[in-house]
Amino acid sequence: MIIANVMTRNPIFVSPDMSVNDARALMTREKIGKLPVLDKNNRLVGIVTKKDLVKAGPSAATSLDMYEISYLLSKLKVETVMERNVLTVQQTEVVEEAARIMADSQVGCLPVMKGDLLVGIITETDLFRTFVDMFGARHDGIRGTFQVEEKPGMIAQVSKAIADANGNIVSLVTFDGDDLSQRRCTVKVTGVERSTFEEILRNSTLEIEDIR
Repeated sequence: MIIANVMTRNPIFVSPDMSVNDARALMTREKIGKLPVLDKNNRLVGIVTKKDLVKAGPSAATSLDMYEISYLLSKLKVETVMERNVLTVQQTEVVEEAARIMADSQVGCLPVMKGDLLVGIITETDLFRTFVDMFGARHDGIRGTFQVEEKPGMIAQVSKAIADANGNIVSLVTFDGDDLSQRRCTVKVTGVERSTFEEILRNSTLEIEDIR
């Protein structure tokens, strides 16, 4: 799956000279926490998050009153608080690479580019939605988790047994097993009873971890 299929398209953005107050109001109104920053030539020059805006405010120990604080924030521009070294991905990149970059760099989103043009943004929420879809969480069915030997044909063997029982696989996800010789799989199927599905797995001499 590529990023273009899961990203939020045409994201809301701000300019570097927008006030921090206006950026905060925009985030509140649109219920978002991240805003790409584009200059007058529509080039990506930064990104500002709700956390950046909170840090830009005065500390609780300030002696300023609320009117003075509001005035100062109205003069403070986005360009003074935004992150300038922005990590980005191209829209043709795969989703798992975006997730890896976000996890390794500890960032909550990535602007998505088509060449030098901003065309979208991928956030943790987009990845969670993809995760839900990958596991078929919105589909009814029987879900089984098991380990198979890490060798060709093992998953095909299970898939054929399910098809022979008139079952339909709506989700199949694999992970690393307990050691290099094993692969952990989660499969969700429809069209078969739980007892039939369990029998298929047992007849395939698989190590069943969970069925529900």
